[in-house]
Parts: sequence; structure tokens; C-alpha cells
Amino acid sequence: MSDIKFTVNVDEYLSLNKYEVDESNAHIELVDDPSDAEFDKLIRVCPAALYKRDEDGNKSFDYAGCLECGTCRVACGDTIIKKWENPQPTMGVEYRFG
Repeated sequence: MSDIKFTVNVDEYLSLNKYEVDESNAHIELVDDPSDAEFDKLIRVCPAALYKRDEDGNKSFDYAGCLECGTCRVACGDTIIKKWENPQPTMGVEYRFG
């Protein structure tokens, strides 16, 4: 067996990805007033941490760093996600490692 040991840092790998953001056509849209419970689900499950709350409890979401994994769609379905579709060709994430 090999004695080589290394640690994997997911943040380092994610930083290698390249994103082409379609500013004119968001591929994910939320309903106007998402419920707190459903939004909190997305805060917990999104691997890119795109769903956030500030100190005052205000919700924010930015589709620009989306990994297009569909976790948000599976977790919440159509309860607060108004639109989820794949980005247009040549847009979205380009995985650079793995």
C-alpha cells in the first residue's frame, strides 16, 4: 500500500470551476415570498451555499454560482422554486476537476 496521504478540500476544488453566467435569463427563480421553513431547507442542502440569511433574517439567493446539481429542486420541489431549468448552451458551470 502507498504511504501517500492527502486531504481533499472541497472549497479548493469548487474554486477551479468556471462559470458563464447568463445575466439575462436566470435558470432558477424563487417565488416572491418564500416560506421560512422551505428557505431554511435550501440553506442547509445547497452544496454551493447560494441561499443565505443575514443577521436580520433577510433572505438572499444568487444563481450565479450554481452547480446545477438539482438538490434545491429535490428538497423543495415547487413549494418555493418557481422555475428551475438547465442554463442555455455555453452557459452555467464548467467543471474543471473531477
